[in-house]
Formats: sequence, C-alpha cells, structure tokens
Amino acid sequence: MSRFLPPILLLSLLAITTFAGWKDAGDGHPQLIKIVSSLPRTGSAKAQTDTIVNGIKIAMGEADYKAGGFGIVYADWDDATAGAGQWTAEAETANANRAVRDPDVMVYIGTYNSGAAKISMPILNKADLLMVSPANTWPGLTKPDKGDPGEPAIYRPTGRVNYVRVVPTDDLQGPLGARWAQEMGVKRVYVLDDNEVYGKGIATLFIEACQDLGIEVLGHESIDSKAQEFKPLMATIKGDKPDLVYFGGTTQSKGGQIAKDMIAAGLDCKLMVPDACYEEAFIQSAGADNLNDRCYVTFGGLPPDKLVGPGKAFVDKYTERFGGMPEVYAIYGYEAAKVALEAIQLAGVKNRNAIREACLAIKDFNQGALGTWSFDANGDTTLTTISGSIIRDGKFQFVKVLGH
Repeated sequence: MSRFLPPILLLSLLAITTFAGWKDAGDGHPQLIKIVSSLPRTGSAKAQTDTIVNGIKIAMGEADYKAGGFGIVYADWDDATAGAGQWTAEAETANANRAVRDPDVMVYIGTYNSGAAKISMPILNKADLLMVSPANTWPGLTKPDKGDPGEPAIYRPTGRVNYVRVVPTDDLQGPLGARWAQEMGVKRVYVLDDNEVYGKGIATLFIEACQDLGIEVLGHESIDSKAQEFKPLMATIKGDKPDLVYFGGTTQSKGGQIAKDMIAAGLDCKLMVPDACYEEAFIQSAGADNLNDRCYVTFGGLPPDKLVGPGKAFVDKYTERFGGMPEVYAIYGYEAAKVALEAIQLAGVKNRNAIREACLAIKDFNQGALGTWSFDANGDTTLTTISGSIIRDGKFQFVKVLGH
C-alpha cells in the first residue's frame, strides 16, 4: 500500500481520527500537538512514576485528547537506564534534545528528580519549550537566593521563564520537618544525605532550621549511594546517641538501606525522611519491621486518603480505573497535565512561546484536583501544604499538617 494519501482523503480521515490515529500522524502536522513526559521509568522509582503517568493519562482522557482546537498525543519517555537503575544525565539530555527537535512537542512534563531538571531546563529554555514538573522540589530551580550561586538564572539562558512546577518546595519542607522533630522532643540529630541536588539540598535546609530551633546537629555526612551497606557508619552514629537520624535522599539513593543498617547496628532512634521516600518501594526496600513506629516522612501536600473535594474525586477515579490507591505523586502528574492542557487551550495556537506565556499567566486555577491556586512570577505554585506521616504496620499513616 502507498504511504501517501490524496489530500481530500487525508482530511477526511483526520476529521474522524481517534487518539490512535493522531498517534500515527506525521511530524509537523498543523492540527497535532505532542505532550511528552520525562521520568525515571526504569528502576525502583517506576512504581511511583507509573502512578504519575496514570494521572497524566486520566487528565488527557478527560479532555478527550484535545485542547485549543488541537488533537493531543501523549508520549511517555524514560530518563533512567537499566544499568543505573535511576535517571541519568545522558538519558535526560537525550530526551530534552529530542523534544526540542520535534516541531510537534509543545509541553515537556518532568522531571521527577531535581538533579535531572538542572540538565534539561537550559536546553528547553533555549527553545521556549514549556516544562511542567510534577515532582521537583529543590528551591534553587526557581527561587532567587534560595539555592546555589547563580540559580535560577543559569537555567534561563534566554532570560525568560519556561519552567513551572505544581508542588511545594523544600524551603518549606526542610524547615517544617525540623520543627516537627522539635515538637516530638528531639534535641540531638545526625544528618545524612545522598550528595545529590535534592537530597543534599533538603538536608542543608533541615540543618539550618535545626540550628535556629536550638536542636544540636551532631554531624552531617554525605553517603556514597553506590555503596551496598552502611553498617560501620551506623555504628559510629550510634556512639553519638542521637534522638533522630535525618536522611536527605530518595529510595533510589539507599533510603531503605539506611533504615536497615540502623537496626542492624542497634541504632534505635527515630528516622526522618523527605517526600522522595514516600513510596511503597521505600518500605519494601527497608523492610516494614525496620520502620514500624520509628520512621517519619514529610511530604508536600496531603496523602491520597486525606484528600477531599476534587482531590478525593481524582483518587476515586484512579482507584476505579487502576484497581488500587495511587502513590502520592500521582495527583501531581494529573495536575501537571491539566496545566499543560489549559496552557494550550488559552494560547489557542501551536506556538511554543505562546503556550509558555499562557501557562505563566495562569491564576486561580481550579480545574485540577488540588483546589484553587496560581503560578507566581518564578513559576512556583502558591500551594504550601506540607504533611507529616509515620510508617506503621507496613503502611504510611497520616499524622498532621506541619506548621499548624
């Protein structure tokens, strides 16, 4: 069969096409817009990113894969490799360049890891390609004077903002975690991090808040996340007799192994971890018995079972469709996709800069599942809720909204 169709027949087919039909359309089609996501789809983060992608798909389905008069195609890209078991700079760079080169790609949903965002942000910025993150929390990506020297300007070579995110940032989560520790009677802490952007960043913010609150920081050490175990380190920490060990890092950077080795070394104090460990894979990695009633977890937002209104409606829809409760970041995948669709709708043209500008102008957004919120001038959400949970009987159990 010929690969080419007469123009009249082609138009007829496009008029009645389904999503599958759009998916087969050629690059550069004027009525087609692609939205891609770049997330770690290989390795232990997959269970979390599966639910993020599922949230994106729910949002796309609700819109019937249409926005602004265009047919929408969604592509799920991996920024991890089997060899690394997590995201890599090479894979994220390749995804960003691939998106820039494709004239149909108008929105890039990602990344999951803040370190990955540092890689792709300047590449996408040069192309005025809108980037919407459902999970990055390092404040330096967007906030002047809240990160490393030169941030966030180094991610904006054009001088324009093209990156937005729908999650609260670590300059809220880290300090509120420290305050929660103080409320629990913690007076002495030992801090570990994974020496990555997110982990080291939130650990530093936690330490600064502890110092302001009068909590003694006994030590701060960056682990080698490629190491198999940390028992000698835990034995050393045990000698310092901390009330709490804080780990700034992720499941993928050995959060579970830290918990295991604390128990093996007889270090029976509390453990606190941030949102990147709020996933079933963390409990599985550590072993539920090693975490029971001693591991505290902070998270930007509320757990799925505590959401109300449109948030609960999303969870109900997710559970009905996929047969189980979503991981905590699924709702942010849904929200990111809703934002992408709204930006395309508001722009009404297939133009990267117009869609970027339309997104940054979003105010009082209430078409998603997180209530009513806006983007500020830096591309950050006005949402500020941070919650605290404990791991009990092999499950995350909500304790409180922090700071209240």
